[in-house]
Amino acid sequence: MTTTAQHYEHHLAPLYVWMAGGATAALQAGAAEIEAMKLPVAAGEVVVDLGAGFGMHAIPLARQGALVTAIDSSAALLQTLQELGSGLPVRVIIDDLLSFQDHVQQAPKAILCMGDTITHLAEPSMVDELITKAYETLVPGGVFVLSFRDYSVPLTEDQRFIPVRNDDTRLLTCFLDYETKTVLVHDIVHERTPQGWQLKVSHYRKLRLPPDDLVDRMKSTGFLVRREAGPRGMTRLIATKA
Repeated sequence: MTTTAQHYEHHLAPLYVWMAGGATAALQAGAAEIEAMKLPVAAGEVVVDLGAGFGMHAIPLARQGALVTAIDSSAALLQTLQELGSGLPVRVIIDDLLSFQDHVQQAPKAILCMGDTITHLAEPSMVDELITKAYETLVPGGVFVLSFRDYSVPLTEDQRFIPVRNDDTRLLTCFLDYETKTVLVHDIVHERTPQGWQLKVSHYRKLRLPPDDLVDRMKSTGFLVRREAGPRGMTRLIATKA
């Protein structure tokens, strides 16, 4: 079985900016989402972005003056972030999400874990661990933001085939295979080459996290939680440390 880190580094990372519609469109979308959430983050305050990728949210926050620590397991995606965010106050860290406290030098005003990142954790107990660590680390009044896809209700039959993006040279389709606590995600890439079309397939597991369960877990930790619809079919939870 391919690990999540291996899947992203060798299969998705080279496609990620393309998947998001290109860097300009992706950063505009990230900035719009940051604006819509109305995060209580002022210039000079610290933000931690978990699963930061190429900086879809980290770069807009840094452009607003936040001091961003961007953590991801993909060296390739963080290299792209550094290139796109050159000159901005973004510190990049290659590490696992659950190790983020090792890299926090000042209590953050916000911790982000967006774009379905939390479902990449291997066990539900790790979700609880991340929520607890976020609560412990934030300043009072700080916010922990999750956005993720709800896989708790399985898609059926042809609905399990999801077209992601295509153009004249590349086609990306996702196929979902549901298990009891996880969903097996197959990313199927067709690419046009001088030798003709080539097929690349890789797969990895994501957790099936019912939104109501996550809200309950966050509230039991001490967070005040606001649930709302996010872009691209995501569920978004904005949790404030009382």
